[in-house]
Amino acid sequence: MTAAHTTVEPARPLVPVLAVVGVGLIGGSFAAALRASGAVGKVLGVGRSATSLSTARELGIIDEVATLERAGREADLIFLATPVGAIAPMLAALKPCLRDSTLITDAGSTKADVVAAAREALGERIRQFIPGHPIAGAEKTGPEAADPALYRHRNVVLTPLPENSGGDKAALTKIWERCGAKVIVMEPEAHDAAMASVSHVPHFLSSVFMWQVATAQDSDLRMRLAGSGFRDFTRIAAGSPEVWRDIFLTNRPAILAELQEVKAALARAELALQDADGPDLQDFLERAALARRFWGSRSGLS
Repeated sequence: MTAAHTTVEPARPLVPVLAVVGVGLIGGSFAAALRASGAVGKVLGVGRSATSLSTARELGIIDEVATLERAGREADLIFLATPVGAIAPMLAALKPCLRDSTLITDAGSTKADVVAAAREALGERIRQFIPGHPIAGAEKTGPEAADPALYRHRNVVLTPLPENSGGDKAALTKIWERCGAKVIVMEPEAHDAAMASVSHVPHFLSSVFMWQVATAQDSDLRMRLAGSGFRDFTRIAAGSPEVWRDIFLTNRPAILAELQEVKAALARAELALQDADGPDLQDFLERAALARRFWGSRSGLS
């Protein structure tokens, strides 16, 4: 008797069709991470730059170049990796062609404004949008900077809406976990206040300092003498001006409030320096040094 042969169907990928809008560092790394983990079937790339899309295809980050409308019709998951100011127009354009089963998320660094814009753009389809923010990045841009390991051991914040289903929230959490990330759930306003302190203001200060040095009369001499401290402090100032302009403007109240706290701390340190108050200045520096060392050891980052 001949044994019967059974055909085993290949497992359906976690995301059969992914559309990435913006195939640079953030969007490209998302697609690359899911591809490396075997969690995605086909990847569609959407964007403004034909050159970037062509490069992303050559690098194997995306399979096909698509329009936003095609992404709405075909994708199971749409990842918006654009400046936050572009998210509302993208969502408005997607709404007429969006399948009922398609899930949308974003990578915007601010969340309260994105939620408000999404509600206005999507209306009753707001249930299909789960706001997110992967806390990862680099000063490099473009599809060439895409790294499948970018999100490994990094935090990704999701700020789900009351309209989101439990199944969609669980699915998006699993997708980010397949990228190697740890998912944290927060309210949009809490996210924005925290990020103003630990992300947005540091970038603002880095850019201001870099501008001040670069516009000094002896800037060439300063740059030649600059070492690792200057490099580390100004690294993030090399980020995308368009992206950071939108972040600063959309999170303006929280950033302005945080800047007042920074000014107060600067005034205290400056006063100790003016008064040549060694003990007070050393105490200030010791508290900062201990806090930085503790954070570095706890987070695993140097």
